[in-house]
Amino acid sequence: MRVVFDTSVLVAAVHSRRGASFALVSSIPAASFQLCLSVPLYLEWQEVLTRPEHLPPGRSAEDALAALRALAAFGHLQEIHYLWRPFLGDPDDDMVLELALAAGCRCIVTHNLRDFVGASQLGVEIVLPGEFLRLVSPA
Repeated sequence: MRVVFDTSVLVAAVHSRRGASFALVSSIPAASFQLCLSVPLYLEWQEVLTRPEHLPPGRSAEDALAALRALAAFGHLQEIHYLWRPFLGDPDDDMVLELALAAGCRCIVTHNLRDFVGASQLGVEIVLPGEFLRLVSPA
């Protein structure tokens, strides 16, 4: 199953090793899902995760970039040849939805469910990290 992680999932993973976000990010590469990304989403990840407030103690922006490169190495890079904008309220969220549609993703995993209201009309399920973890974890 293909999936997109909204930036909020990576931010949560950086801030806590106890949550579902960290468990999901740490599981990559995973047999049960394939992470999809686009150049614009990857650039957003870089911009957000190198901010001082998102750097773990003792880590630098270069460390964050190295971790993102490692994560991206296991992802499916999807080109996007069409735009659905505007569909959602925020162009950054539209970018995530466009990626999910272009890559044939079943889910967008995010902590910001309200940002993606209406995406289900296009066949993309919006789920919290914990819900997605339960979906892909063996029972």
